[in-house]
Amino acid sequence: MRTLAIGLAACLAIGTASGQIGGSLGGNSGRMGTAGNPNSSTLGSNGTLTQRPLFVSGKVALSDGAALPEPVKIERSCAASTRVETHTDLKGRFNFELGRPQELADASDQTAGGASRTARSRSSMDCELRFSLPGFRMETVSLAEDRYLDNPDLGTIILRRIANVEGLTVSATASLAPKDAKKAYEKGLEANGKKNAAEAQKDFEKAVEIYPRFAAAWFELGRLNEQKNQFDDARKSYAQAVVADAKYIPPHERLAWIALKDAKWPELAEHSDAILRLDPIDYPDAYYLSGVGNFQLKNYDVAEKSAREAMTRDKTHMNPRAPYLLGLILAQKHDFVASAPLLRAFLEQNPDAPDAANIRQQLASIEQAAEEAAKAQQPSSGAPAAP
Repeated sequence: MRTLAIGLAACLAIGTASGQIGGSLGGNSGRMGTAGNPNSSTLGSNGTLTQRPLFVSGKVALSDGAALPEPVKIERSCAASTRVETHTDLKGRFNFELGRPQELADASDQTAGGASRTARSRSSMDCELRFSLPGFRMETVSLAEDRYLDNPDLGTIILRRIANVEGLTVSATASLAPKDAKKAYEKGLEANGKKNAAEAQKDFEKAVEIYPRFAAAWFELGRLNEQKNQFDDARKSYAQAVVADAKYIPPHERLAWIALKDAKWPELAEHSDAILRLDPIDYPDAYYLSGVGNFQLKNYDVAEKSAREAMTRDKTHMNPRAPYLLGLILAQKHDFVASAPLLRAFLEQNPDAPDAANIRQQLASIEQAAEEAAKAQQPSSGAPAAP
């Protein structure tokens, strides 16, 4: 049986938006609104009907009454697309404008009088808001009804804790930090919120100098370094955060993405597998990362399991590389018949992928191997028929 030489570090790293190095790691929530009914229609100066921005507001709370450990992510899912709208503040409050590009009517839906409210409503028929926080069950609110146009307040969204999730999104060591270290850390967060990275770095460095086990401060230092493309320094800071609190998930996640960028496969497998041990529910990208790392380390059974799980959890097909990864794993396990359709489907859906030419070569090799395997299983021409 022939063995395919498929070295695909760069290929597998392309196209996973949620893991882009140096990208935004958080969200901003603001108190936005307009006077009167913010969602009402009005007549423009030319006499045409125009639609004011659609705002929704409300609050998120935990079922046990505890304070939020971090801002809650709010996504809007419409048919096959999902986008992050905003995050709550630490008190759970949110108030934001629904993303307009997905809600504006198509040209075919316009009327002589201007924007069609019916078209806008219809474009929201398949949409829902998703409220998610690691360690808690996701809650959804349907936007299929027009009621939010008249009353944009969604009320209080209750999140309930998931059992058997060991990992933490907020380091337990933060509560043990001395007063001066906490003060420096809070000043760093404030400076970072004002885009003053230099001042924030000084504050976070002061926090870890006072309290070396301040995992959250180490993590923030790593984020600052990563945003400046200082990946060696970022890796060191994230590693210090892991040493300070091994159950603190965010530094594991960033270390996994940096390991993917640097093709450090043992580190990629180590940190992605650590995420899945700590929280197998809230980090679907970790399955993909685990699949890539274990594939490169030739742990094909583990890689296949992770890749299949990544596909199962990718409900909106945000990562087309997961099926591609599975195809490569199956090829290395000599299941060429199952492998070829996965690569073929990827190319059909992503014909302009930057590595499409390389993948076509891989597909040709896999298809040839599948033909050779089929011929090898056929009886010779002179062989007697099976009884």
